[in-house]
Amino acid sequence: MTDIRNNWTYEEVKKIYALPLLDLVNRASNIHRKYHDSTKMNMNTLISVRTGACSQDCKYCAQSSHYQTGVKPKKLSLEEVLEEAKSAKENGVKRVCLSSSGRDGNRNDRFDEMAKMITEVKKMGLEVCCTMGMINKEKARKLADLGVTAVNHNLDTSEKYYPNITTTRTYAERLETLANLQEAGISYCSGGILGMGENDNDRIEMLRTLSNQKIHPYNVPLNSLVPVKGTPFYGKETIGIFEMVRAVATARILMPKTVIAFAAGRTHYSQEGQALCFLAGANSIFFGDKLLTVDNMKINEDEYLLNQLGLTPTVYKELTTL
Repeated sequence: MTDIRNNWTYEEVKKIYALPLLDLVNRASNIHRKYHDSTKMNMNTLISVRTGACSQDCKYCAQSSHYQTGVKPKKLSLEEVLEEAKSAKENGVKRVCLSSSGRDGNRNDRFDEMAKMITEVKKMGLEVCCTMGMINKEKARKLADLGVTAVNHNLDTSEKYYPNITTTRTYAERLETLANLQEAGISYCSGGILGMGENDNDRIEMLRTLSNQKIHPYNVPLNSLVPVKGTPFYGKETIGIFEMVRAVATARILMPKTVIAFAAGRTHYSQEGQALCFLAGANSIFFGDKLLTVDNMKINEDEYLLNQLGLTPTVYKELTTL
């Protein structure tokens, strides 16, 4: 049977997810080495273009205007974005991701603003990705015409649990955006957050939903919730590293060619725990002291870890808000 499938059943995914952990990691590791260079680690840095003042009520997010988190709204001008992109290019970066906080990328003013940024950054010889909320078919085609490399649009969790995360948008809208991007021929990245009160069945269903897309995501970011003071999810207990490893390994088996990112929340775990995630198939991390509004691993800590593991960083930088 081929490794690449888009027709996984819930029971099949559940059986994989429930394997003894070391057997699961071994299976995922073998698949990872079949499709990826296990000596390379994709490195990403996040720099906010538009921070805060988001109309959505996502209970995990410090940038939501519904909560008092101390995050002050900030927006970079086109000139500031180009300055950041220039600096990124001078540091050897080849890809820039531009993103706007908020719900609706279909708003003409927001879209035209983003289109101008994409056009100008591409003139610098850089690849451009973006994150901008919901995307309809018309706007997806326009993004394709602009030559974007990829668009980020996370599912966050399962469809069943999604109403516990936010009430200002629906899961169907998220799936519709993914379908519109695929129809337009745009690569996309989509993942979720673990530790928001969901159970194993929700994680299984989220991964199954992603792996059953007509075209698999080019990147699946898996985050461990970083509880932010002022949000409804503040005070939630951090999930254990073995739960993260199980999710990473399952994602790798279901989507062999996809880049799996161990994104937010790495500060919760030891270097040994992170290494186990890498062994299970995670081949992308975000580096820099801050990951948007939350703490991230120190750059020297990541350099030490990658050196100890014999991993070579492949660097590109993202200018983004989520």
